[in-house]
Amino acid sequence: MTAATEKHTLHRDHYKAALENANLVMTPYCACGNVLNDDYFCELCNRRCHCTHIICDKRATLDMVQKYIRESSQFNAFTTSLAKGS
Repeated sequence: MTAATEKHTLHRDHYKAALENANLVMTPYCACGNVLNDDYFCELCNRRCHCTHIICDKRATLDMVQKYIRESSQFNAFTTSLAKGS
Protein backbone atom coordinates (compact mmCIF):
# COMPACT_ATOMS: atom_id res chain seq x y z
CA MET A 1 0.00 0.00 0.00
CA THR A 2 1.36 3.39 -0.96
CA ALA A 3 0.03 6.73 0.20
CA ALA A 4 1.33 10.02 -1.13
CA THR A 5 0.15 13.53 -1.74
CA GLU A 6 -0.70 14.25 -5.36
CA LYS A 7 1.59 17.05 -6.52
CA HIS A 8 1.23 16.98 -10.28
CA THR A 9 -1.42 16.01 -12.77
CA LEU A 10 -1.86 12.27 -12.59
CA HIS A 11 -1.16 10.68 -15.98
CA ARG A 12 -2.64 7.24 -15.38
CA ASP A 13 -6.07 5.73 -14.99
CA HIS A 14 -7.44 6.27 -11.49
CA TYR A 15 -10.43 6.58 -9.21
CA LYS A 16 -11.42 9.75 -7.39
CA ALA A 17 -12.82 8.78 -4.00
CA ALA A 18 -15.10 10.73 -1.68
CA LEU A 19 -17.36 10.06 1.28
CA GLU A 20 -21.04 10.79 0.67
CA ASN A 21 -23.39 10.20 3.62
CA ALA A 22 -20.65 8.06 5.24
CA ASN A 23 -20.43 5.85 2.13
CA LEU A 24 -17.34 5.52 -0.04
CA VAL A 25 -17.99 6.64 -3.63
CA MET A 26 -15.29 6.00 -6.25
CA THR A 27 -15.54 7.47 -9.75
CA PRO A 28 -13.23 6.04 -12.46
CA TYR A 29 -11.19 8.36 -14.69
CA CYS A 30 -8.99 7.75 -17.71
CA ALA A 31 -5.44 9.11 -17.68
CA CYS A 32 -6.67 11.77 -20.13
CA GLY A 33 -9.12 13.05 -17.49
CA ASN A 34 -12.28 11.66 -19.07
CA VAL A 35 -14.85 10.19 -16.66
CA LEU A 36 -15.39 6.50 -17.45
CA ASN A 37 -18.63 4.54 -17.69
CA ASP A 38 -19.18 1.11 -16.12
CA ASP A 39 -17.29 -0.59 -18.96
CA TYR A 40 -14.11 1.47 -18.27
CA PHE A 41 -13.77 2.26 -21.99
CA CYS A 42 -12.53 5.76 -22.80
CA GLU A 43 -14.21 7.09 -25.90
CA LEU A 44 -11.64 9.90 -26.20
CA CYS A 45 -8.60 7.60 -26.14
CA ASN A 46 -10.40 4.63 -27.70
CA ARG A 47 -9.02 2.21 -25.11
CA ARG A 48 -10.07 0.18 -22.08
CA CYS A 49 -8.73 1.69 -18.87
CA HIS A 50 -7.38 -0.08 -15.78
CA CYS A 51 -7.76 1.91 -12.58
CA THR A 52 -5.47 0.79 -9.78
CA HIS A 53 -4.79 4.13 -8.11
CA ILE A 54 -7.24 5.95 -5.84
CA ILE A 55 -7.07 9.72 -5.26
CA CYS A 56 -8.90 10.64 -2.06
CA ASP A 57 -10.57 14.03 -1.60
CA LYS A 58 -9.75 14.33 2.11
CA ARG A 59 -7.94 12.59 4.94
CA ALA A 60 -11.04 10.75 6.25
CA THR A 61 -11.58 9.25 2.80
CA LEU A 62 -7.92 8.22 2.58
CA ASP A 63 -8.15 6.56 6.00
CA MET A 64 -11.19 4.55 4.92
CA VAL A 65 -9.60 3.47 1.63
CA GLN A 66 -6.39 2.43 3.39
CA LYS A 67 -8.48 0.37 5.85
CA TYR A 68 -10.12 -1.44 2.90
CA ILE A 69 -6.70 -2.07 1.35
CA ARG A 70 -5.39 -3.56 4.60
CA GLU A 71 -8.45 -5.71 5.27
CA SER A 72 -9.59 -6.90 1.84
CA SER A 73 -7.67 -8.91 -0.73
CA GLN A 74 -9.83 -7.27 -3.43
CA PHE A 75 -8.10 -3.94 -2.72
CA ASN A 76 -4.50 -5.05 -2.09
CA ALA A 77 -3.28 -4.11 -5.59
CA PHE A 78 -4.42 -0.49 -5.22
CA THR A 79 -2.29 2.51 -4.36
CA THR A 80 -3.62 5.72 -2.82
CA SER A 81 -2.89 9.40 -2.62
CA LEU A 82 -4.45 12.49 -1.13
CA ALA A 83 -5.69 15.05 -3.64
CA LYS A 84 -3.70 18.24 -3.99
CA GLY A 85 -4.89 20.94 -1.62
CA SER A 86 -6.53 18.52 0.81
